[in-house]
Amino acid sequence: MSTKVNSLSQLALQKFKKNFWGVFSFYFIAFVGVISVFAYLFAPDNSRHANQMHVSIHSKVPGFTVGMLVLPSQIKNEQGFFDKVFFGNINTVTEIPISQHTISNNTINYTEYASDGLKGVQKAYVLEDKSIKPETLITKKTFYLGTDKYGRDLLSRVLVGARISFFIGFVAVFISLVIGIFMGSVAGYFGGKVDAFIMWIINVTWSIPTLLLVIAITLALGKGFWQVFIAVGLTMWVEVARVVRGQIISAKEMQYVTAARALGFNNYRIITKHILPNIMAPVIVICAANFAAAILIESGLSFLGIGAQPPMASWGAMIKDHYNYIILGKPYLAVIPGLCIMFLVMAFMLIGNALRDALDVKN
Repeated sequence: MSTKVNSLSQLALQKFKKNFWGVFSFYFIAFVGVISVFAYLFAPDNSRHANQMHVSIHSKVPGFTVGMLVLPSQIKNEQGFFDKVFFGNINTVTEIPISQHTISNNTINYTEYASDGLKGVQKAYVLEDKSIKPETLITKKTFYLGTDKYGRDLLSRVLVGARISFFIGFVAVFISLVIGIFMGSVAGYFGGKVDAFIMWIINVTWSIPTLLLVIAITLALGKGFWQVFIAVGLTMWVEVARVVRGQIISAKEMQYVTAARALGFNNYRIITKHILPNIMAPVIVICAANFAAAILIESGLSFLGIGAQPPMASWGAMIKDHYNYIILGKPYLAVIPGLCIMFLVMAFMLIGNALRDALDVKN
């Protein structure tokens, strides 16, 4: 009679699969991750930062459709394939929203779109290149989530903005893990004055409000994309360090650590090869919570204007630009990016709870 013995990781995986909200959150986060990486492939406006502005069609409702005259340019786009896919297309054409048009030979007579009941300016465009048919320059463009106050496609801005909110979690958690595990391991394993000194640093950092500390680091490093990532990561290592320190203090008295010392292994090997692999369960749960916290902090910084800088798309900056539209009859301009932040943060919190239950050996 044979019996199959499952490892702890397999048992944890089986428990995780039984948690509906945990599995649902995992697939939702994976979906947002794919959108973040390949945002420009999915966005209707694949220009860099989805920053194609049409002031005449600003603040339009979802589903708004308008005619678009696309004027060719003499400038050639020499971008590579991967540059276009991951960083967006550098626009070399001019788009003009139009309300009506007529074509006569190689001349396009059109009326520019004008909102608020105004009459658009009538103009004519003569197509010099006779190899291009005038009909091909007229297209219909639909804005599925409407346009923002600058006339940019809101759906495209939301998709591209997911990149910052998603990747700041990865960078911030990575930085916090590197610093937190190192500081917590040294403090917990060696104890004494080393532990007292590191705990003093942890307590001082812990006593400073997180948002205030992030703002101070951001102002010291300068405003920008990567500066925010580093600033958020440098403020999130404290909790990781405290947990790792407490776990190592308990684990270093275990028999397998005593046996490793008796075999003559050095401290570095004992910590990295024997202790850390056995205490990673609570650290993984903290990482999920830190992921959510990093997204909220970045959104707050962008709302305050010291996060990702224009024209870069960011959910927090989108809320900042349109929060006054909540009382002006078009709340979706601020609510849509707000819901995106809420759903992504909730997904990370739910997956954190599911991992906590799955990795709990007492259950």
